[in-house]
Amino acid sequence: MIDLVVVDDDLMLREGLRGWLAGASGMRLAAMAGTVDDLLAQPAPGSGVALLDLMLRDGSDPATNVVRLADAGYRVLVISVWPDERWAAATFAAGAAGYLTKDHDLDALGAAIRQVAAGETVYTPELAFACLRDERPNRPVLSPRERAVLVGYASGLTLGATARRLGIRPETAKTYLDRVKAKYREAGRPTYTKLDLANRVREDGLPVESPELGT
Repeated sequence: MIDLVVVDDDLMLREGLRGWLAGASGMRLAAMAGTVDDLLAQPAPGSGVALLDLMLRDGSDPATNVVRLADAGYRVLVISVWPDERWAAATFAAGAAGYLTKDHDLDALGAAIRQVAAGETVYTPELAFACLRDERPNRPVLSPRERAVLVGYASGLTLGATARRLGIRPETAKTYLDRVKAKYREAGRPTYTKLDLANRVREDGLPVESPELGT
């Protein structure tokens, strides 16, 4: 059973979700609120999935809201009326497990909630586009091949396996990986180990699977 908490200042949407969840299999509504402050003040499970509206009327920072909910034990799925590239990338870097616009139907929402609850990340086209266009100063600019090597290696492949999937020599893959590490160091984000690389992939919202890896 997935415990779901909802933070959205649209009362009509909250009541609509309440009715939908009453008949949804495998999910139950644990708490609802119009702000993160109000949610965290309630007796709530402190686990499960938090459905978070991107822009709340209290003017709270979306990325900070994600951090607060994640620190409270929730996996966060951000929802928004429209795709906002800057905030989609920022909330993902802050720890959100996905970003979904409200023009998706309830079946898509249910599938996204189940993915997030299972520990997966919801990479919608809106999120992928936002992350690819993210030009924040502390994010190094990687070439397509550098990004492909980083994603493949950080996702669990050996460097040799990454090279084979890209159709390049292991020595070439190592050169690309060394360039990636150097660019992160220059950006003030030292990156040495495979865990460091995996963290950079998550922080920068890079897709776990890259089209250049044949996936």
